[in-house]
Amino acid sequence: MSAETCVEVVLPGTVEPEGLEFRRGAVPEASAGEVVIRMEATGVSFAEQQMRRGRYYDQPPFPFVPGYDLVGTVLSTGPGVDPALAGTRVAALLKVGGWATHVRVEAADVVPVPAGIGAAEAETLVVNGITAWQMLHRKARVRAGQTVLVHGANGGVGTVLVQLAQAAGAKVIGTASARHHAALAESGVIPVDYRSDDVPARVRELAPRGVDAVFDHVGGRSAVDSWRLLAPGGTLVAYGSASTRDATGSKQWPVLKLLARVAGWNALPNGRRAFFYNVWGGRALSKGRFRARLRADLTQVFTALRRGEVTPRIAASLPLADVAEALRLAESGTVAGKVVLTP
Repeated sequence: MSAETCVEVVLPGTVEPEGLEFRRGAVPEASAGEVVIRMEATGVSFAEQQMRRGRYYDQPPFPFVPGYDLVGTVLSTGPGVDPALAGTRVAALLKVGGWATHVRVEAADVVPVPAGIGAAEAETLVVNGITAWQMLHRKARVRAGQTVLVHGANGGVGTVLVQLAQAAGAKVIGTASARHHAALAESGVIPVDYRSDDVPARVRELAPRGVDAVFDHVGGRSAVDSWRLLAPGGTLVAYGSASTRDATGSKQWPVLKLLARVAGWNALPNGRRAFFYNVWGGRALSKGRFRARLRADLTQVFTALRRGEVTPRIAASLPLADVAEALRLAESGTVAGKVVLTP
């Protein structure tokens, strides 16, 4: 028996961050095909912000342990898993369960983290890196010389998306509040203030023929404007509905409405395309293909990191015990990058 204790953060219902609870118990044991990971870094994504409000599209019923992804070391392996995997640093995409010191995961879902990459650095690039890479290269297929618009260019996904787009040779326009403009401009992004500027008008000034791709996590009216800003042959990738984070009513309706809009836009004979991106898309149809694609794409992101094309943006690093403070900080909109939690 392990002398270690497992500590989990439990979301009991629609509570303020201070309402999160801690649960202590035995370290889980790996079943057949599984590994137990000792968490070294997990993070706060927009998904958890929606989940605590009961607003995430397909969140499990309360209570549950949040935590969309994690990085850690394999502590033990179950039957059917190569024992040599123990002691390896890995990353895993989970959707829920990552806010814990020890997590049981199917071995097929873990991706090795290359040597020389720290746990917190890698954590900023798991769900954010996979999302950014797949939207950029699998959906929009951005090429050198194109111009793209990234909404929320200072956010967790946005900061990675901006850097990967630049590495692909694209010109980047990024929306953010004014406090982030100097840093964005220094990194080569053309900043647009989504709070005070007329965003569509300003983008049209910068790209009179339209932009080749828009990455929109806001939803609602923003998605409509994003579609209208596309150049001929351009692509809109919508991947969220942040504008409805604090709304009431059905949590499915904003997503369903956006899906209907995407279908309608794609039916128009104008050569432009729209996608609603979901990182879990295709998993139900082919788990093997989903895992292979995830592993390949996250490996590409880690390679970009090692080449210096991507710099991890750690907004803050706090211990798991301070998860309420971490969640409030992530929700404040005042930071750039990802808030990371450590044991």
